Amino acid sequence: MIIDLDHIDPTQLPLEVAISAITLAELAAGPNATTDPDERGRRQDRLQRTEAAFDPIPFDTNAARAYGRVFTATIAAGRKARGARAVDLLIAATALAAELPLYTRNGDDFTGLGDLVDIIDL
Repeated sequence: MIIDLDHIDPTQLPLEVAISAITLAELAAGPNATTDPDERGRRQDRLQRTEAAFDPIPFDTNAARAYGRVFTATIAAGRKARGARAVDLLIAATALAAELPLYTRNGDDFTGLGDLVDIIDL
């Protein structure tokens, strides 16, 4: 969602927003994931703005424990919990451990987790 923040109606967001350290890691990889110099610059700008604006929620011991619950719920929903989806599940575990809702532009990525995490699909 952080990459679409400029396109989201602010009234759909809570008064205080936070990001996970996992989200920041995804953003840090972004500039290196393109060979287009203009896109690399945009991604680097987004990363630096995000670093300046947020103090990310760490992936700590509680989040690691919560990941076990998220993993189990994902498997129970008949979905794969490994591969590309794993990063999203780590973000969900961070929200679960912090007892925070998870705002996303890709609610389908979190199917099966509604009993654990309040997923707000924008």
